[in-house]
Amino acid sequence: MSKTNASSLSEIPGFQYFDLGEFVVRAIQNDPTLQPSTKHQYIKAIQNYQATGESLTDPQALTEYALTVGSSTRSFLATAVTRMAQELEQLAKGSATPENIAVIQAAVFRTQALQSAIKTQQPQGEKAHTWLTYHEAEQLLEACYRRPNGKKEFEVYILRDRLAIGLMMAAGLRREEAASLQFSDIVKQDKRYVLNVTGKGAKSRVVPINERLAEAIIDWQFLIDTEGLILRSLGRNRIPKDSISTTGLYNIVQKRGAMIGKPELQPHDLRRTYAELGRRAGVPISQISKLLGHASIETTQDYLNIELDLEITISDFVPF
Repeated sequence: MSKTNASSLSEIPGFQYFDLGEFVVRAIQNDPTLQPSTKHQYIKAIQNYQATGESLTDPQALTEYALTVGSSTRSFLATAVTRMAQELEQLAKGSATPENIAVIQAAVFRTQALQSAIKTQQPQGEKAHTWLTYHEAEQLLEACYRRPNGKKEFEVYILRDRLAIGLMMAAGLRREEAASLQFSDIVKQDKRYVLNVTGKGAKSRVVPINERLAEAIIDWQFLIDTEGLILRSLGRNRIPKDSISTTGLYNIVQKRGAMIGKPELQPHDLRRTYAELGRRAGVPISQISKLLGHASIETTQDYLNIELDLEITISDFVPF
């Protein structure tokens, strides 16, 4: 097998003869959440990049290569590399020992850099929107653990702010929907927790959520020991009040966004991020539209970071 040229990874025991190309292809092939056509595009993007002879662990090379390909290829490559980096990060952490902790930390930093190496650009002439990468989304949540001055945040703020961001970014709720959501709106169906959401025009929808978000809601309710609305503003003594305004949610997003270098981050940008990360993971746009509560697919398309790509088009796959 080939050897990586990233010293911070190759110094980890067992990684010296690690074939990253084979690793990421196998991970994609074994992912039950991806459609076969999506798997094909991810693998094709990885293999085309490898054909250049550049390393999959070189952020600069990935960035430069991404500028030479179409937007669809760039998007597929970005997602595949992000998946690879996340797997590598977990493997590196699992290999940590007191003797190699410095090497492990360097490897983790490198995998995090890979996750933001490939960025898509907003087409000229369109309204400027913001989408967070997977790593930036992680950073936003991690920012809740500290105050702007760098000191550790109070637990009540940590739980409240992470949950507020989570409901918008990991459940795709509008801030009005997040502010009006009640503890009684979270229900377990079979093995999955879902949110019963009342959206625009009093239209109801069901939004499945992951177990971590469900646990965050449960932990928050245990802390404040009450029923009714989930999200609350906090008084001077950090005592939760009866509700929170949409302005209060806006301020939370602005505060935490500024802490990761995105002071203009908006609550709706978190909803767009929810949609875009879902698209990159292979979730069909029809499903994304339903989860967002949109009346039409056209509205959903405006949420996604999609450019017109002349490199590949549907017509290529229709017999004529």
